[in-house]
Amino acid sequence: MNRRTFIEKSMLGTAALTASSFYYPSASKNNKLKVGLIGAGWYGMVISKAALKVGGLEIVAVCDVDSQHLSESARELESLQGTKPKTFKHYQDLLDMKGLEAVFIATPPQWHALQFIAACEKGLDVFLEKPLAYDPMEGLAMVRAAEKAGNIVQVGFQRRQSHAFSQVKQFINEGKAGNIHQIVAQIHYQANPGDTTIQDPPESLDWDEWCGPAPKLPYRPSIGHFNWRLEKEYGNGHLVDWGIHHIDIIRKIMDDGIPTEYRTTGGTYALEGQITTPDTLTANMAFPKAPVVWQHRMWGTGDVNPEFNNGVFFHGDRATIFAADNRVVIMPPGRDAERTDLTIRTEGGMQELHMADFLDAVRLRDPGRISCTVQDAFASSTAVQLATIAFYTGSTVKWDSQRNTIIDNPEAAALLKREYRGSWQHPG
Repeated sequence: MNRRTFIEKSMLGTAALTASSFYYPSASKNNKLKVGLIGAGWYGMVISKAALKVGGLEIVAVCDVDSQHLSESARELESLQGTKPKTFKHYQDLLDMKGLEAVFIATPPQWHALQFIAACEKGLDVFLEKPLAYDPMEGLAMVRAAEKAGNIVQVGFQRRQSHAFSQVKQFINEGKAGNIHQIVAQIHYQANPGDTTIQDPPESLDWDEWCGPAPKLPYRPSIGHFNWRLEKEYGNGHLVDWGIHHIDIIRKIMDDGIPTEYRTTGGTYALEGQITTPDTLTANMAFPKAPVVWQHRMWGTGDVNPEFNNGVFFHGDRATIFAADNRVVIMPPGRDAERTDLTIRTEGGMQELHMADFLDAVRLRDPGRISCTVQDAFASSTAVQLATIAFYTGSTVKWDSQRNTIIDNPEAAALLKREYRGSWQHPG
C-alpha cells in the first residue's frame, strides 16, 4: 500500500462558508422569521435543529399526520426555542396560518409537489428536502410554480457545502487531474429493511393521509416511517434517495446538465421479498461532459476496499480523485506513485451551512445566495429518476432537455408522470 501524506493546510484553498456566517446581528425576538414545519419526523427535526442553531427564526407551526410525531416534535421545539409551535394535522391548515413567512418541507417524496406548489401559491419561501419530486412532470410543475411566485427556494442538497467537494472542484478546474474521462459514484451498505409483516398502522398514524396521492399499500413497518426510502411507490430506491447526493455533487463539480442517455441494469437478489427496489444496480449515464457510472450493492462487503464504499471517483488522465463528505484522496498514475490524503476543514457543518444560505437569502431577499435552486434540483432529481425508468423498462432512455421529455421510447415516456390516487390531482 502506498505511503499516505497528510497535509495540514489545504493545497487547494477554501471555497465554502464558515460558521461565522451564522450570526444575524438584527435578529431579535420581535423580528425573527416565522417558519412552519411540514413533516415532523426524523429529518424534519434534523433540518429544524440546524435552522435553530443558525438562528434568526422561530418555528411557529408544525404539521404531521402522525399525532405522536406531532406532539413530540412540538415539545422538543419548545424546549429548544422557548416557545411552543401551533400544531396541525393537515398542511393546508398550516399554510393558512397568519403571519407565516416560510416553510420547511420534510415529508416523503410523494407529497413534495402538492405541498411545495401550495406554499408557492401562498407566496411563502421554501426549504424543501430532496428529491425535488417523485416524478419528472411533478418537478416541472414545481419549477413553474416557483418561477411564477418569485419566492426564495432552497432544496436540501447539503453536500454542496462540503469542503471536500469544493476542493475537488478547484483541483479539477485548475487542470491538476487532467481531462476527466469517467466518473464512478457508489454507496454500498448492508440494508436492514425492517419488519415486512402486513399489519395495522400505529394508532397515532393516519396511513391513508400519509400515502396521499401515492398508491395506498397495506401497512408494514418496512415501508412506513424512515423505511419508505426503499419502497418503489414512496422513496423509489437507493439511487433516488441516497445516490442522488452524489449525482448532484458531480453535476456541481463538473458544471454539467442532465444526461442525454441512460442504460441501467440490476435487480433485487439478496433482499427479495423485503424491498421493492433493486438491491444491486449499475446505471450508466451519458452526462455531456463525462460519462458517469452509478453502482450500489446493499449486501455483502461492497467495494473490494471498504474504504471506498461511499464516495465518488473522478478519473482523469493525470490523476484519479476519490471524494467523500470529509475526505479527498488523490492517486496519480504510475506503479510507484504515492497517494495523497488531503486534510479537510470540518467547521460549520453541511446542514447548518446549507440552512444559513437559505436564511440569508430570505432575510436579504437575495436569491443569489441560494446554493441549490429549484431548477438545479430538477436536473439532479430528473437524472436519477430517468436512470430508474431505464431499469424498470429494461430499455435505453434518451432525454431531450429542450423539450423535457423522453424520446423514441413510449413505454419509458409513460413513466414520467404517474397517476395520482383518489381525488388528488397531478400538477404536471
